[in-house]
Amino acid sequence: MKRELISTSDGSKTLLISELKETYHSKHGALQEANHVFIKNGLNLTNSYEINILELGFGTGLNVLVTFDEYLRNDKNHVINYFGVEKYPIFLQEATELSYSELFPNPIVQNMSLKIHETEWEKLVELDVNFYLKKIKDDFFNIKNMDLPPVDLVYFDCFGARVQPDLWEKELFEIVASKMKTGSLLTTYSSKGSVRRALQELGFEVEKKQGPPGKREMINAWKK
Repeated sequence: MKRELISTSDGSKTLLISELKETYHSKHGALQEANHVFIKNGLNLTNSYEINILELGFGTGLNVLVTFDEYLRNDKNHVINYFGVEKYPIFLQEATELSYSELFPNPIVQNMSLKIHETEWEKLVELDVNFYLKKIKDDFFNIKNMDLPPVDLVYFDCFGARVQPDLWEKELFEIVASKMKTGSLLTTYSSKGSVRRALQELGFEVEKKQGPPGKREMINAWKK
């Protein structure tokens, strides 16, 4: 499907799938959303020294960039193993046009904005001394067959339920939960009641949090 480059309210860019009227990030601010949902209410709530992150899906790479930026800000106090699953990768030209290097003052992060798209798929790549990235080109439902280390943190960043309702139902959450450690965290921009109920049925402790700009609430779910 055709993807169109658009600007969001905080000045950062995202992609719009015109046919579906669905954006990869919030129109109210792509960078603000990524930092609020996945750093403030995700990475910063995880206390392990070595953190295994599973992202659904990798998309534009913005979430890995904000994670890498936070890792550098904290003087590399963690070992991060980042697994990004994506069935339909964007093109390098699209990544170039997103201009994500302009969002980060740190030149190391700037240099990563395209490198993360150039790295080989299905291969664990060392981006920095304690930061590793593996991009996996596959369907989310095939996570059940993936050889992953026990996951500490899930970035659940699928397209919205309006266009892909099957990604927000109990079956996929159960697959993801099977890869998570006890005490691990799933964080998502969604606050749908059906999502909360599905996670609770799977034994998660679900907490509603203040949402990013333009959204009243979001969800944190801890695996018990």
